[in-house]
Amino acid sequence: MKADMGRVVKLRGDLKERIGGDVPYDAIFVKAVAQALREHPYMNATLEGDEIRLFEDVNIGVAMDVGEGLIVPVVKGADKKSLEDLVAEVSRLAGKARDGSLSMEEVTGGTFTITNLGMYRVEAFTPLVNPGETAILGIGRIGEEVTAIEGEISTRLTATLSLTFDHRIVDGAQAARFLKRLCEILEEIEG
Repeated sequence: MKADMGRVVKLRGDLKERIGGDVPYDAIFVKAVAQALREHPYMNATLEGDEIRLFEDVNIGVAMDVGEGLIVPVVKGADKKSLEDLVAEVSRLAGKARDGSLSMEEVTGGTFTITNLGMYRVEAFTPLVNPGETAILGIGRIGEEVTAIEGEISTRLTATLSLTFDHRIVDGAQAARFLKRLCEILEEIEG
């Protein structure tokens, strides 16, 4: 699904001014995904034998490139953190990922994962679900797109969001409703 990223880009700029440092887009995506997961609990679940178990916590893994491969540190209790706290946590985890100092506790316990390849100019991709989770969100690059809105031609900033999910836990319609809601949250986000 394509999402209008105008408000996300503006929010990031506002946060950079307010915080006085770098603001990873992934922190904003974690905030939006956490909200959508609370509204769609089956997307925050696992399969244990033949039973679906809903996770109580929203622990979002953030895939990070460390040169020799990927590592997925986990933002624990993401749904309970403020946006400023998420900026700090994602930045902290990214620093530890780069210097190879993540602990086992920091890379385990994920209930949902996001992976962002936008910085590599990737438009869309199909990520693989991490074992024990229901889904993973792939985030493509944010770029200008020419569009028509109510008969007016304009440009807007968009990104393609790709959701890979386990059909044993959710069906296509459930996943589509989650992704649609996530787009709405991103398009309405405020900080």
